[in-house]
Amino acid sequence: MNIIIFGPPGAGKGTQSDFIVKKFKLFQLSTGNLLRDEIKKKTQLGLEINKEINSGNLVSDKIVGKLVENFLSNTNYKNKIIFDGYPRNLSQANDLDKLLIKYEQKIDLALNLKTDIEIIKKRITGRYSCNKCGKIYNKFFNPHPKNNNCCSGEFLNKRGDDNIDVAIKRFNTYTKETSPVLDFYKKKKLYKEINGESSIDQIYKEISDIIAVIEA
Repeated sequence: MNIIIFGPPGAGKGTQSDFIVKKFKLFQLSTGNLLRDEIKKKTQLGLEINKEINSGNLVSDKIVGKLVENFLSNTNYKNKIIFDGYPRNLSQANDLDKLLIKYEQKIDLALNLKTDIEIIKKRITGRYSCNKCGKIYNKFFNPHPKNNNCCSGEFLNKRGDDNIDVAIKRFNTYTKETSPVLDFYKKKKLYKEINGESSIDQIYKEISDIIAVIEA
């Protein structure tokens, strides 16, 4: 089974993808992670990607397409993928269709975590992580525990692009470019909408129930 999960930056796609990967034994294709991995390598491509992300822009389809094809071509992941953050626009959706045909795969479900801009602002501007263990927190919804030797002080870090201006720009860009993609999957009768403002557990339960029905 291949699944696509949609939602504006800060909607919780990554969190839900992690849960789904573990429960249904899938592999997560996160364009965000693929891009960040390239940045960590400090290649020329990584520097270009970092500049675009910090400006609040989306990375070019050509760059993202290369990273996605590398993932799809791995036979270990065949029809066991959850796409997190891809496709973002109609061009990418069409590119993905071609790649799926090329590697003899298909999409079984397209989920959309519908979330309001005000919630997104808090989720993004309040987000920070622990450099030591990797846990992600939010000062509005899920602050780090007090008196914790790991998740405290010097180990806590906030991404440079997690600010209000970038959050609004990302949301507006996402909404404009992704709306046609959602229609694309609605026409294919693969689309399911989830209330992305519900609790993490409630969202996970709703998604799990949908997938269970498809797998049955």
